[in-house]
Amino acid sequence: MASWLMTHLLIGAVGTWLARWYALRIDLIDHPGERRSHVVATPRGGGIAIVIALLVATLALAVRLPAQAPLLAAFGLGLALVAGVGLIDDHRPLSASLRLAVHALAAAVFAYAVWHVLDAPWLALGAFVAALALTNVCNFMDGINGLAASQAALVALALGWLAGAPGAWLGLALAAACLGFLPFNFPRARIFMGDAGSGAIGFALAGLAVFASAGLGSRSAVVLMPLSAFLIDAGLTLLRRMLRRERWWTAHAQHAYQVWARRVGHTKVTFAYAMHTLVAVLALPILLQTRMAFMLCTVAAWYMSGAFLWWWLQRAGSEPALNSPG
Repeated sequence: MASWLMTHLLIGAVGTWLARWYALRIDLIDHPGERRSHVVATPRGGGIAIVIALLVATLALAVRLPAQAPLLAAFGLGLALVAGVGLIDDHRPLSASLRLAVHALAAAVFAYAVWHVLDAPWLALGAFVAALALTNVCNFMDGINGLAASQAALVALALGWLAGAPGAWLGLALAAACLGFLPFNFPRARIFMGDAGSGAIGFALAGLAVFASAGLGSRSAVVLMPLSAFLIDAGLTLLRRMLRRERWWTAHAQHAYQVWARRVGHTKVTFAYAMHTLVAVLALPILLQTRMAFMLCTVAAWYMSGAFLWWWLQRAGSEPALNSPG
């Protein structure tokens, strides 16, 4: 296990350093703007190192576990499709419809494998929805220093623990690669993840959730706990933009984490979100020992409390800060 973790940690760290060197050389830079949460021009594309680490892990597991090779191959192909379209978009912006079409294709490839390898049509449907949704949710939520990578590391460890092999090894690889990336992105961002990294992380977390659900059966709703921070913020923000008839697919800075970061800074928000997810992760062993009804009520209550926090942060963000001129 130690060598597995160290290998993917090094891929994440060295790969991010190389990605930064490449981004600076070709002027692949994110500039500040009203739809962004940073104030300094910063290179982007560092998340490709995490993608490479995951692809290496997937190939190694397919060789080590030949019975799981078809499912892992579909996972790796979907991951490559999502990362590939994101990498192109990082260099030359693509239309939202084209990106979504590729994401849907990647989700369909993985869902098809889940259906035919695991003989689970309902889980396959869930795999398609989860892969398509989480690919875009993680892209939406990658907007301040350290948030996406820290959340991905925590959620990957939790879902990997729930999944068992091969999900456990994929979860460890993802967490280690994110930890290799984090020093370049937190607390001060020397490079951003980019669409290639954020979308691929979302797809990978969806895969881990599916692997976990396959083993949990009727208790699979528990996988929603560690994903709650991102699902609540992204889901409610998207719903509000749709109700306002805004162009919800375009870049913006209306998420609760962005509103809060403008008031207290990136570091505090990233730590607060990490604490929220850590509590959800620590609750998992307890929930798995409880009755089904209690578990479902706890998950629902957790999301309701998160929705209230989202509303409170949005409301507080609309008020002038104490040190503002107004």
